[in-house]
Amino acid sequence: MLFFLIINILYALFNLVLVFTWLKMNREKVSIISEKNTKLTVVIPVRNEEDNIVKILQDLDSQNYPFGNFEVIIANDGSTDNTENLVLAFQEKAKYTLKLLNVFDDKSASPKKRAIQKSIEISSGELIITTDGDCRVSENWLVSIEQIFKATNAKLVSSPVSFINEESFWNTAQIIEFASLIGSGACAMYLKKPNMCNGANIAYTRDVFEEVGGFSGNEHLASGDDEFLMHKIAHKYPDKVVFNSNKDAIVLTNAQPNWQHFYQQRRRWASKWKYYKDWKVSALAIFIFIVNLGVIYSLATLNYTNLLVKFSSEFVFLSLIIRFLGHHGKIKYIPIIQIFYPFYVVFFGLIAQGKGYTWKGRKLS
Repeated sequence: MLFFLIINILYALFNLVLVFTWLKMNREKVSIISEKNTKLTVVIPVRNEEDNIVKILQDLDSQNYPFGNFEVIIANDGSTDNTENLVLAFQEKAKYTLKLLNVFDDKSASPKKRAIQKSIEISSGELIITTDGDCRVSENWLVSIEQIFKATNAKLVSSPVSFINEESFWNTAQIIEFASLIGSGACAMYLKKPNMCNGANIAYTRDVFEEVGGFSGNEHLASGDDEFLMHKIAHKYPDKVVFNSNKDAIVLTNAQPNWQHFYQQRRRWASKWKYYKDWKVSALAIFIFIVNLGVIYSLATLNYTNLLVKFSSEFVFLSLIIRFLGHHGKIKYIPIIQIFYPFYVVFFGLIAQGKGYTWKGRKLS
C-alpha cells in the first residue's frame, strides 16, 4: 500500500509538470511569416477508404495555401473497394497536383512504411506531411504546419489529432483516452524529450528523412512509421522536434466503431513498445503501467487516498487538453473514464508481449 502511495505521489508530480509545461507552451506564440512559399508534399497511405477519401481530398481543395506550392500523393495499398476510382475521378478537378501511386505488395511486413517510402521517392516537396485517408483537416492546416517549420527551423513537427465528436459513451471514452496521449506527447517534445507522435498528423523535411535513413531498421515492424522515425530524428536533433499547438493544425478522424476494431488498433500500437531503443521511453511506459496497476489495487482495497492523489492531478491535465481539442462537453466524463482506464492500460500492457494482429483486413506482426 505504501509502495503504490509513493508511486501515485510521483505520478501526481508528473502530472503537475505536464500541466505547467502545457500552460507555458501555449503562452508562447509562434511568429507568423507571411510567405507561403515552401514546397509541400502531402502523403496519404490508404487501403479501402471509399467512404472517406473524397472528404479529405475536398478539405485539401479548400486550403488557404497556394495550390501550386503543394502536391498530394495517394499511396493506394491494394484497396479492393472503389477508393482508386474515386481518387482518379477527383484528379480531374483538383486544384492542386494530385497523384495516385499503387504500392500494393502482399509480401511487405510493413505496408504503410513502404507506401510512405515509395511516395517520398516520387515527391517534389521539401517538406513531407502525412495523414490518413479517414481524416479531416481545417482550411488552415497546411499554413499552420509550414509556419511553425519556418518559425522554429524544426526537423519534425507533430500536430494534434482527435476524434470526430459523437454523442455516445464509446466515442467519449476514446476522445478522453487519446487526449492523454496527445497532451503528454506534446509536453515531452516541449521539454526536448520526445516520446510519441501520431502518423495521422506529422511533418518532416525530406532532407532529414534521408539523413536518418528513413524507416531503415524498423522495416520488419508493421507499426511505428511515426514514432520510430521521430526517435531517430530526435536522437540527432533533440531540439528540432516540436509540437504544433495551433488549433488550426488539429486533424480529426473517426473513433473506432466497436470493441473489435478498437482492440486490433490498440494491439497494433502496443506491439511496438518493446522495440523502443531509448530506455527513457521504455521506463516511462513501465512507470505508467505500474501506476495503473496500483489503481486497480486501490479500487480492490478501497484505498481512497491513493485514488484521490492519482485522479485529481490527472483530471486537471486532461481537462486542459480536451478543452484545447474542442471537446469541452466531454470534460465532465473524465472521472468515469478514470475508473475504467487502468484496466485498459494493464490489459494492453500485458498483451503487448504477444505477436500478431489484424488490420485493414490483413494479418500483420
